[in-house]
Amino acid sequence: MTRRDLPNLITFARILLTIPFLFSLLEGKEGVALLVFLVAGISDGLDGFLAKRYGWTSRLGSILDPLADKALLVSAFVVLTYLGRIPYWLTVLVFGRDILIIAGATTYHFLIGHYQLLPAKSSKINTLFQIVLVLVIMGKDWIGEWNTQPLIYLTAITTVFSGMQYVFSWGYKAIKNHRKSLG
Repeated sequence: MTRRDLPNLITFARILLTIPFLFSLLEGKEGVALLVFLVAGISDGLDGFLAKRYGWTSRLGSILDPLADKALLVSAFVVLTYLGRIPYWLTVLVFGRDILIIAGATTYHFLIGHYQLLPAKSSKINTLFQIVLVLVIMGKDWIGEWNTQPLIYLTAITTVFSGMQYVFSWGYKAIKNHRKSLG
């Protein structure tokens, strides 16, 4: 192990934090779950900072980092939906978007060619809304009850918009690639 491996180790630890996060949330220990969620968020910033600042990036890190983010957020959405705190339809929409992105990237890769899946700005905004929604719902004991309906609908809108942006991006690149091959 070298210092270069530190971002990947932090990211792997973030994946493991999903387990205590889930158990805390299911046991009604939202304070503990919120703390674990915040630690995971801080570790996400730390591993990204180290990777970029010192050039400690790797192919493994580029796979593990979004996987760690998705593991935590998807777990939060599933459990909060199970607990009746997030509407079922929103969780289905969030899952659907993620499946669409994975299926689209895979299809593009095998039918057309290499495609580097870089997060779109709309995807980053969507992730921010998802995180804020989870934090507001879990943090109700500290920040008080909020009307989460506007945040739920904003999350839904950004989910649909970012999913559509990926589809249009792949479609545009596919058409451009096809025209170039015709020549």
